[in-house]
Amino acid sequence: MPKKSAKYVSQLAVDGVNLPVNLHVERRQTVTFSLRHTGVTVRIPRGMSEGEWAHHADRLRAWVQQVFDKKPALRESFVEKSYQTGDLLTVGERQYRIEIEQSARATSTARLVGDTICLHLSLHADRKTIQTLLSRIVAHDFYPELSRRIHEINRLTVDRPIRSIALKYSHSRWGSCSRTGNINLSTRLLFAPREVQDYVIVHELAHLVEANHSDRFWALVERFSPQYKACEKWLKVHGARCDF
Repeated sequence: MPKKSAKYVSQLAVDGVNLPVNLHVERRQTVTFSLRHTGVTVRIPRGMSEGEWAHHADRLRAWVQQVFDKKPALRESFVEKSYQTGDLLTVGERQYRIEIEQSARATSTARLVGDTICLHLSLHADRKTIQTLLSRIVAHDFYPELSRRIHEINRLTVDRPIRSIALKYSHSRWGSCSRTGNINLSTRLLFAPREVQDYVIVHELAHLVEANHSDRFWALVERFSPQYKACEKWLKVHGARCDF
């Protein structure tokens, strides 16, 4: 086991899925585990023996299994989706047919023809490449409608200037808002119910008034989205399933 502070990346197989593991060897007394949609984070003391680590590795597998049992949607986020020609991708009320062509090309591209997403993939295209391409196509298709909704909700709520609106593929957050009025929403949000999308929009618009998450901020959110707590709970329970 390493003797100095360091970070190591590994894999852990639990319940039929492979999880990325970020192992941090630090100056500490305890061993801690955390699990998010990006993988497992493990923090252990410096100087831990191989035998001690083997014991904690067994504990880690059992702990992850318990989390999966309680949160099956979180497990699903680690199950790699695969697409074949003829598969259907449902995003909100829209449905897209997937058509895939793979060849010895340098780059991968995608285009929307009617309701068909045509993926032209290189031989080395991986899951992340496909997710990014699908996200870009769907974002472009949804953007006009979502932009109109954001401006309308803004008019009915905080009524502050909006500089730009962007739909981007993000796992780190559902949305963000800069001090200059740039609003970003994750394309993963498009898989959520409309009322949940509207809550996230209200949340980001409220940041045009209150830049932090103060009591005044939450009071403003509750004023315009009274059911915001239910929407936040929906995202925590089902958010891992919202993906390409």
